[in-house]
Amino acid sequence: MTAAAADPAPPTAQSGARWTIILAVVLTAVLEVLDSTIVNVALPQMQAAFGITNDQTVWILTSYIVASVVVMPLTGFFVRRIGRRRLITAAIIGFASFSALCGLSWSVEIIVLCRLGQGLFGAFLIPLSQSILFDSFPRDKRGQAMALFGLGVVVAPVLGPTIGAILVEYFSWRAVFYVNLPIAAFALVMISGELKKEEVRSIKVDWIGLALMVGAIGSLQMMLDLGETKDWFASPLIQIAAISFALCGAVFLIRGISKSDNIIDFSLLADRSFAGANIAIMGFGVAMFGSIAILPLFVQGLLGYPVLEAGYLFIPRGIAAGFSMVITGSVLVNRFDPRLLVAIGLVVTGTGNVQLGLLDLNAGFWQLAWPGVISGLGMGLFFVPMSTLAFQNIGQDRQDEASGIYGVTRSIGSSIGIAIVGWQVASRMQFHWSVLSSGVTPFNPAVTSYLSPLGLDPLTPAGAGQLAGQVQAQATMLAFQDAFWLTGIAAFAMLPVVLILQRPPKAAARPAP
Repeated sequence: MTAAAADPAPPTAQSGARWTIILAVVLTAVLEVLDSTIVNVALPQMQAAFGITNDQTVWILTSYIVASVVVMPLTGFFVRRIGRRRLITAAIIGFASFSALCGLSWSVEIIVLCRLGQGLFGAFLIPLSQSILFDSFPRDKRGQAMALFGLGVVVAPVLGPTIGAILVEYFSWRAVFYVNLPIAAFALVMISGELKKEEVRSIKVDWIGLALMVGAIGSLQMMLDLGETKDWFASPLIQIAAISFALCGAVFLIRGISKSDNIIDFSLLADRSFAGANIAIMGFGVAMFGSIAILPLFVQGLLGYPVLEAGYLFIPRGIAAGFSMVITGSVLVNRFDPRLLVAIGLVVTGTGNVQLGLLDLNAGFWQLAWPGVISGLGMGLFFVPMSTLAFQNIGQDRQDEASGIYGVTRSIGSSIGIAIVGWQVASRMQFHWSVLSSGVTPFNPAVTSYLSPLGLDPLTPAGAGQLAGQVQAQATMLAFQDAFWLTGIAAFAMLPVVLILQRPPKAAARPAP
């Protein structure tokens, strides 16, 4: 009786969760996260179509990510201003409209502007989907809710490169944007009429806090996205972004801690489970998205896999992640301490990433795929119980804002992961090149024994070219190994954070509806 009174029937599911809403919000989540990885595969075709450089191509990705991360923390604010139903409807329509415009773009400037629009509207989809799912399930069934949500948020970006490779191979790069339209239309039809209109409130806008938050998050995201291509702090742009992040972030934090109407409610972070979960999801973003980001570069750029076969490598990982999500949400999370499942998930994910770091230049398809299967199993074991632990003490009236904060830490974690592994590959490649090349001389017996079967002499241009190519390949291989090891260590490093999390109380049995 006490548990039932403390957790009343959620407003969106007075007679049980409506599966139309559940499917609709999962599809809206898929829209946002799928777009974060599916476009990567089409970048070479876009570069050729628009005749642009690598630096210009980066803006196609950066514009979307920066806009999304900047707006995502404002989800709770906009829900209070216009209501959840209006906001998610507008977000779906806006995202679909800008997706269509991206597919119709005729210049890089137009597609960058349209990607900004995609990010602005897509930012609300993940937090709103998560909070609606929480309200659609009673407390003792939230593991199932997070399993369904995880199928969209975690499995979709894993399968994004595969879907993108198929669309690019058989259609064109424009298809990676058009694929959003039927998903958005289906989600919109199902969700319209199901969510009730909510009373909105007139809220005073903290414009100074808003400007500081946008400046801090936008500068950080720009620094992470462009740092590698701009040679980090050797670039004046990165220096300005770093200073802007430090100043805006410090003022925003100091000003907002004691401000009751701050644009972001910092009191949410007073809950140790929510604060710890944000740290853990950021670190997990480094481990998961860092390895996913460099795997296509590894298999296509170094091992010479065709784009379609490289995309197929992600299918076993996606299947394993989906299976793990369902089993964890429907069975394990209600039978075991969620903190134990989180710890096991971190260990399993880290182990899979480390196994990628043990591969060599002769790795075959399944040697590359099996570590992904292991990491995929770890994703489900981590994500479902972690989401349950994060929101266990958050009331329904603060779900939207908490989901926005949780979503932005996940996004920043993924950006940090991509930036770190990119820097790691580039810097370690130079290191290994210098070490390996120092031992390659005409007087080294190993050099002679390697070239002799090929009929080459180390003093000839052909022999020197063969040696240089082999040294470059080995140095690159070692650099990728270091990067994969780093993503594994990032997962293991989050284990102490599990000790911060509170164990949720066991839910009392509920009366039958």
